[in-house]
Amino acid sequence: MARGVTAIIARIAIMVLVPAGLPGAVNAQLADPTRPPADARKAAEATSGGSVPDASGLQSVILRKQGNPAALINGEVVELGGKVGEARLVKVSEDAVVLKGPGGEETLRLIPAAEKKIIKVGAGGTAKNGAAQ
Repeated sequence: MARGVTAIIARIAIMVLVPAGLPGAVNAQLADPTRPPADARKAAEATSGGSVPDASGLQSVILRKQGNPAALINGEVVELGGKVGEARLVKVSEDAVVLKGPGGEETLRLIPAAEKKIIKVGAGGTAKNGAAQ
């Protein structure tokens, strides 16, 4: 019986004392699973033969209920009317921004390959190209 009580006390001690030292260890183990490994940038630099540029282009849009909309471009927050290089931010929408500069207008999209397409559905639930909706 004493052996059973000793085992229970040991288990309770482990359950109480061990977690007290674990918060840092638990946080260290719960890293962001979508983040590339720490040495990924070094590996990319080694294979490219030079430095890897930071993320560029449109990274986020900020649509405010009150105040000017803004965008995160090349790591910088730019409000509507602000400048990115020689271009001025003239339009901010849910998925894109428009910059107007000496070379004309340029549209930057959050997801460059994504474009909205309107498909008209005819009678019987089929699109004009014949695909079912």
